[in-house]
Amino acid sequence: MPDIFYVLLRRMRTPLVVLILMYAVSVLGFTLIPGMDAEGKPWHMSFFHALYLVSYTATTIGFGEIPYAFTDGQRLWMMFVVHLTVIGWLYSIGSLLTVLQDPAFRKLRVEYVFQRSVKHLRTPFYLVCGYGDTGGILIKALADEGIKAVVVDKDENRINELELSDYIRRPLGLLGDAAKPAVLEMAGITNSYCIGVIALTDSDQTNLMVALTAHLLNPDLRVLARVESPELEANIRSFGTNEVINPFETFAGRLAMAIHSPGMYTLFTWMTGVPHEPLREPLFPGQGLWIIAGYGRFGKALHSRLQGAGIPVQVIEPDPQRTHAPPGTIAGQGTEANTLLEAGLRKAVGIVAGTNNDADNLSILMTAQELRPDIFRVARQNQRDNGIIFDKADFNLIMKRGDVIAHKIFALLRTPLISDFLEAIRGNDDDWANLLVSRILGVTTDEVPYLWEIKINKARTPALYKSCLMQTVTLHHILCDPREREHLLPAIPLLLKRKGKVTVLPETDTHLEVSDRVLMCASYPTSHDMQWATQNENVLHYLLTGQETSGGDLWRRILQNR
Repeated sequence: MPDIFYVLLRRMRTPLVVLILMYAVSVLGFTLIPGMDAEGKPWHMSFFHALYLVSYTATTIGFGEIPYAFTDGQRLWMMFVVHLTVIGWLYSIGSLLTVLQDPAFRKLRVEYVFQRSVKHLRTPFYLVCGYGDTGGILIKALADEGIKAVVVDKDENRINELELSDYIRRPLGLLGDAAKPAVLEMAGITNSYCIGVIALTDSDQTNLMVALTAHLLNPDLRVLARVESPELEANIRSFGTNEVINPFETFAGRLAMAIHSPGMYTLFTWMTGVPHEPLREPLFPGQGLWIIAGYGRFGKALHSRLQGAGIPVQVIEPDPQRTHAPPGTIAGQGTEANTLLEAGLRKAVGIVAGTNNDADNLSILMTAQELRPDIFRVARQNQRDNGIIFDKADFNLIMKRGDVIAHKIFALLRTPLISDFLEAIRGNDDDWANLLVSRILGVTTDEVPYLWEIKINKARTPALYKSCLMQTVTLHHILCDPREREHLLPAIPLLLKRKGKVTVLPETDTHLEVSDRVLMCASYPTSHDMQWATQNENVLHYLLTGQETSGGDLWRRILQNR
């Protein structure tokens, strides 16, 4: 704040001097020019009365000639003062407006307001660097979960878009370069309420710098970074406990999973969905030859994953030597029918258009569809603005970097138990996954399932914590409907973690203990019913015994009216 006052006073120095001199001359004139009182005797105005007179005259209020009617000399001086003060105020107000509209001063003022807002935060928040496609999806998901975010981006249009957005928990936005440590410090990277830094800028070098700054300024922070270069990915992983998300590697792994285990792929997709996202239909890509058009970073990741999974691959690349394409690569764009036929389109089961040009990708897949209408088509969408035509093309699967990264990061942030669950089920077969998918369909609507963690401790689940210390409580008890305990809530306990050991799909008769962590799956409204039972002693007592305690009539009436 002192900086703002200092800059304002420095810029307004000349107008203020003009105003002071103007008032001084006007007041002095009224004190020197004699007037006449009611009895016709000479009378001189005091400095106080003169200042009072000039004040309401200069502001154009025009209160009148007081305390006595003016003499001709005073009226002549008043005419001079009127014109002098009007010109002086116009000049001063114009100068003030010029200063307030000056980009440098506005930037200083915005930064001060931002710093004050960050300083006054009293809830945990994530520092998100980059508000592009990925950042927009992630911040909305965090806001829906009630998690605060502070955003840094060097694009003014993106910050303006953030300011106009309608989020449940409004994020704070700062226009600045996240590669500069001073900007991150201003954004709260050293704030005690900052629980993590998420680097999502378009530059791998900037994301590396964000990770380095976080490691040096606040080593305990959790850092998640988006990186597309394998070299920089290894660099970021080399210090601290940073988590790195490579969208190409992530999508390639999921596609390989979809080919071998469609049910497991569907399960992974649902588990990593953001709140209120529509439920995606299961995919069934065929097993056989796959064609990859484009051997850049995306194509290389796909080629490595598919070959590692034992899936035959044929690559199409315009410049095989420059990209170090594998032997047998077909030279060409892939937009021509001859090139696709030479690559074996007639016998292929799927084709991936993975170039960095959206027009080429659309052309490749539309040509392939003309030749093989039944082939499985996967498109890489580079620009989010082209989403309308990609959706209209009705491809089987679209790779959007922003969606891939945002979904994975949100799954990591929501609760670590999701990662534990996905890691624990990797060894299960597709039949097991299909059975669980069927169960999930029975407890959800048309949106992805809502996942949340029940942690048995005094702070988060006081009623359940107290009951576990005094008596036997099972999963069945907290699955009962608070409105009618004979009925079960439509929810699935996915994982129980106790003292580092995980149990997938625990039985409902499992006894619960203090410090247990349970990953639940249900619809969003169901989660509130279950959380209420873990926090309200009267509700939990009813679920355990079937008896209502004192005050039970009140909460029973509340339940019936819900």
